[in-house]
Amino acid sequence: MVVLHALSDFIDCNAISDSSCSYWYEGRCLQNGERLKLPRTSMSEAIAHGLMQHLANNDCYAREGKMYGILLVELPNGEQRVLKAFSGLLNGCSVVEGWVPPIPGRDEVAFEEALTLAELDAIKQEIITLKQLTERQQYEILFNDFEQQLQTMSDRHRDCKHQRQEKRQQICNTLSFEALTIALEQLDEESRQQGIERRQLKRQQNEVLQPFQQIIIATDARISELKQQRKALSRQLQAQMHASYSLTNFSGRSQSLQELMPGGSPTGTGDCCAPKLLHYAATHNLKPLAMAEFWWGTSVNQDKIPGEFYGACAERCQPLMGFLLSGLKPPLPDRAKKVTSFSCPDTGEVTLPIIYQDEWLIAVNKPAGLLSVPGRYRDRQDSVLSRLRHLLPDGDALISLHRLDRETSGILLLARDRQTHRQLSQQFQQRQVHKVYEAILSGAVTVEQGKIDLPLWGDPENRPYQKVDWQYGKPSLTHFQVIAREGNYTRIEFTPITGRTHQLRVHAADPRGLGIIILGDRLYGCHAVTSRLHLHARELRFEHPQLNKTLHLQAITPF
Repeated sequence: MVVLHALSDFIDCNAISDSSCSYWYEGRCLQNGERLKLPRTSMSEAIAHGLMQHLANNDCYAREGKMYGILLVELPNGEQRVLKAFSGLLNGCSVVEGWVPPIPGRDEVAFEEALTLAELDAIKQEIITLKQLTERQQYEILFNDFEQQLQTMSDRHRDCKHQRQEKRQQICNTLSFEALTIALEQLDEESRQQGIERRQLKRQQNEVLQPFQQIIIATDARISELKQQRKALSRQLQAQMHASYSLTNFSGRSQSLQELMPGGSPTGTGDCCAPKLLHYAATHNLKPLAMAEFWWGTSVNQDKIPGEFYGACAERCQPLMGFLLSGLKPPLPDRAKKVTSFSCPDTGEVTLPIIYQDEWLIAVNKPAGLLSVPGRYRDRQDSVLSRLRHLLPDGDALISLHRLDRETSGILLLARDRQTHRQLSQQFQQRQVHKVYEAILSGAVTVEQGKIDLPLWGDPENRPYQKVDWQYGKPSLTHFQVIAREGNYTRIEFTPITGRTHQLRVHAADPRGLGIIILGDRLYGCHAVTSRLHLHARELRFEHPQLNKTLHLQAITPF
């Protein structure tokens, strides 16, 4: 089975010259603690985009959402080839022509796996049947009927009680002692009879519902028992599989998943793209140069964007990286080209182009695909702020003054002390900072210039998606000017007056704005296969709070 592919199957080899890095796969060697790294470069991303074009031409790849990955490798003779992999199963198959095979070991437990999966399916079906129990539905109907009767009775008794209270006040002022005594006893008797009536209905409810309750309690106990059985079977199968899965690294050492993660590992560990690709390279004398992983297809939880690049997952892949990369020699300098005036020889960390810096400020040209600040999760820690904090002697004092979307490139400004941060933050809040963005829209804009005034709101149930909402949205204003029309595309200049999340992207895409999506904006519906979001923060103009002069920063648009 052919799994090594020529670069020309994915890219025009003459068109890719930049090998800048946007992400590091990294881990520490289990033996000596050395930090080991493998980059995701512009070339590996271009190869991945070539694979996306292939996936887009076949509907079978869109049926189920999953991670895909490519690994650029070097053969012993110096030639470069590409490996590709998918996570888990592809349309129910673990072995597919042209793709890296699964990590060995699964076949050893295939029979036990089939038996266990059949048993798990039987448990699942029994649970479904028990949850659909007829008695459960009958109980609900009867219970609601009795509750309605009790409520009607309570309402009637409450009205009667109020009437009795009014009658007591009335007769106390009109009847003689003997007649009053008889009348009060009659009222008390009426109250007692209503109490008896309520208790009788409650007793009737218990007599009718109790048999159903006993069946339901027994059924729920059975469901709980089945769930425990399912959990135990799943753990047993996972332990068998992880004991049989054997990973090999570039030092030639092999270990089972159970040995590598003795405390237990999530379901699916070992079936992800990165372990499959690195294991195959290590066992076939191939030298990894760069790797890239991306999502394709529908995301069930809507937490993944098709065509978006992602780093090593924190639960399954990241704990294995130190072992998998062990024995891998550092790449040659020309394969890890620096893109900044800064250098960090101790770590080899990828750095950033510096547009401006003084003792109070630093402005960088953020590349597309890099976060402005670290995210919440482990695989979202690589960012402009975290890199600069690592590279600069005073890095711990840096504070970001604003943010750019991860997919957006361009000028990002950071303060080197709290006073400067406070002063410039006030300028941002008071809209005294002039910002200019350049974008390419995936269609023709018919007007030359104008403004878009549409309130934006982020739906908490569908983050990070933003939308126009006249009830909950925050005021959002953008000025625009067409720069040029290039075939079916429009090059445009945006000047945002406000700074809402995804403001330019929504104002471009929404029919009430320009109605044309920014090229490469997959989140808002652009399906064109392209290497990036074509949005760049080109200019930033503000008053320097310490130098008392206007700074006008510019970064050349890279597209």
